[in-house]
Amino acid sequence: MHMSLFEVVGWHEGKVRMLDQRLLPDQEIYPEYSSAAEVAQAIRSMVIRGAPAIGCAAAFGVAVEAHRLAQAGVPAHWEEALMPGCQTLLESRPTAINLAWAIARMRQVIAAHPTPADLPARLLAEAEAIHREDIASCRAIGEHGASLIQPPDNRPLTIMTHCNAGALATAGYGTALGVIRSAHLAGKPIRVIACETRPYLQGARLTAWELVKEGIHTTLITDNMAGHLMSQGDIDLVVVGADRIAANGDTANKIGTYSHAVLANRNGIPFLVAAPISTIDLNTLRGSDIPIEERPADEVTHCLNQRIAAIGVHVRNPAFDVTPAELISALITERGIVRVPNREKIRGLFSK
Repeated sequence: MHMSLFEVVGWHEGKVRMLDQRLLPDQEIYPEYSSAAEVAQAIRSMVIRGAPAIGCAAAFGVAVEAHRLAQAGVPAHWEEALMPGCQTLLESRPTAINLAWAIARMRQVIAAHPTPADLPARLLAEAEAIHREDIASCRAIGEHGASLIQPPDNRPLTIMTHCNAGALATAGYGTALGVIRSAHLAGKPIRVIACETRPYLQGARLTAWELVKEGIHTTLITDNMAGHLMSQGDIDLVVVGADRIAANGDTANKIGTYSHAVLANRNGIPFLVAAPISTIDLNTLRGSDIPIEERPADEVTHCLNQRIAAIGVHVRNPAFDVTPAELISALITERGIVRVPNREKIRGLFSK
């Protein structure tokens, strides 16, 4: 099994350990966290990001909270004792549905075993299962998606991606970059164009770092160069991840994704979304119902801790936008590929 060359999130000697993605690509530092509140703050402050990775971190956050509470004496009522920690984790970031999905799984374990002293061990086992399942899901997504990567005979296929939907955004393999990684491992000639992804630069700092580390040919561009390159025939395919997919196929992903989808549609370029089933929220009927997180203003006014904007300027910083389903050529999941996704096709994924 091909794995990433780094650990994104995991359990280490009674604590949750994460790769601090704020410091990449310059440093690989692994801070550790010993409570749900600390894990929630790590999620909020972007130590870890990417919907599947956030879900894994939240699950480990519940487990570490149970271990913390048990050290002070086993609570008489676990559900009551763990509720504040679960709520703090739920509120850390609102758009990525994987976080709520993971907390719901952990709460099922709590409800099924409300009193026994072994609940912390049960919760850790569930968090580790979520972690393993995410890797397996991403590998399946990669394999399905690689079947759509068909390089022309005379040159490599050029794939554009936005933000980071790789091993860093998951338990360790990737969704959109999982597709790219699987195609690369299959020996298909590909090249990648990574958008820098302002304002947090996940493309420049994370995707480029990850792909170069894997030996995949990668070219970095600013976000506003994408339309020009598409119009020149320099991009064959676009593949991105997702933070939440509504029941009708509308997809929330990193801000700027919608613009790329419109440009791809205008230029006749396939636009693919790669995400696990856990990212699909059947309770959210359409994209307009997805809550969009507004991030701090200094992410826009500053770059790498250096102010780049006029003092006193007003700022908007929505972290995500929504791409309508009609702009999506195919949705790639661990259960297969849904071409031109709609409500009926997406619901069908859950019956497989």
